[in-house]
Amino acid sequence: MTMLIFGVLLWSVVHLFPILLPTVRAGLVDRMGEGPYKGLFTLLIVLSLVLIVFGWRAAGEAGYIGDIYDEDWTRHLTHLLLLFSIILFGAAKAPSRIRRIIRNPMLTGMVLWSVGHLLVNNDQRSLVLFGGMLIWAVISILGSNRRDGVYVPPAVKSWGTEIRIVLISCVVYGVLIVAHPYFTGMEAMDLSAVWELF
Repeated sequence: MTMLIFGVLLWSVVHLFPILLPTVRAGLVDRMGEGPYKGLFTLLIVLSLVLIVFGWRAAGEAGYIGDIYDEDWTRHLTHLLLLFSIILFGAAKAPSRIRRIIRNPMLTGMVLWSVGHLLVNNDQRSLVLFGGMLIWAVISILGSNRRDGVYVPPAVKSWGTEIRIVLISCVVYGVLIVAHPYFTGMEAMDLSAVWELF
């Protein structure tokens, strides 16, 4: 569990650093240079992801899995929240109508992703990972809004961007459902029941 906790903390601290301490970040970039700073940032993020993945698996093997609350009724809601979260991830950089409504689509998507996973994962390691990511995302939203000031929504043209985002997000969602057992060790959906519908 220690590895997982450290991974979540490292991810959060590295991402929150430029949001909560922009002047310190600017000074560090001046001393190191933009390239080395981005390289160090990327290295620390990769390290945090490695710690999270291996920490997640190690916590499961160590037996840190025990029901804390009943989650049977939440599965359908979770799948809906996760689909919305992927759509928001896709809308984060595009000049879409979604960004005219939601200032921080990627972080808002992370909130939905975290809440969705907490609804169906009621063990200690899930509370550490998804609860930690939820707290990080909320702090990041509040901190970036304060840092960036008044929000100016992007200009939008046709509905093509939104349609493309939704279609690509549905494909990505399907791929993640199939791949989920391979990188987490847990099925996201009973695919055998889905195949029976056809």
